[in-house]
Amino acid sequence: MDKYLTYSVVERKDPQTPELEGRYYAQAQARGEAGIRELSQRIQQSCTVTRADVMAVLIALEDVVADSLANGEIVRLGELGSLQVSLRGKGAASPEEYHDGLIEKGKILFRSGETLSTMLGTLKFQKVEQKYKKEEEPLP
Repeated sequence: MDKYLTYSVVERKDPQTPELEGRYYAQAQARGEAGIRELSQRIQQSCTVTRADVMAVLIALEDVVADSLANGEIVRLGELGSLQVSLRGKGAASPEEYHDGLIEKGKILFRSGETLSTMLGTLKFQKVEQKYKKEEEPLP
């Protein structure tokens, strides 16, 4: 059975020239969410482990991944991909002048592995109406 990623078409304006008409682009439309309970149910159906056991492992995985990232480790999740912390902040004129107060925030980088890269290469698409449209401004 073919699976289709739904998308809608939205206008995007160039922020540097907002007076010009925008161009139209595809925007992926979510069909719902798959939370930890849903994922554990799906995993249970494809193996011999119970849903409770799967949930226990997934919840433990959350904790272990967070601890590993906080410890500065790259977390490799097999062919799914890897997670790593990246930092954003201000620069200094020299290494000696740099201090951790210049770090503004951290973020998590996810790099897809072969499984997700393969999935992206085989996607099929289906156009749908945009879920949330910006209200048109009334004319004066």
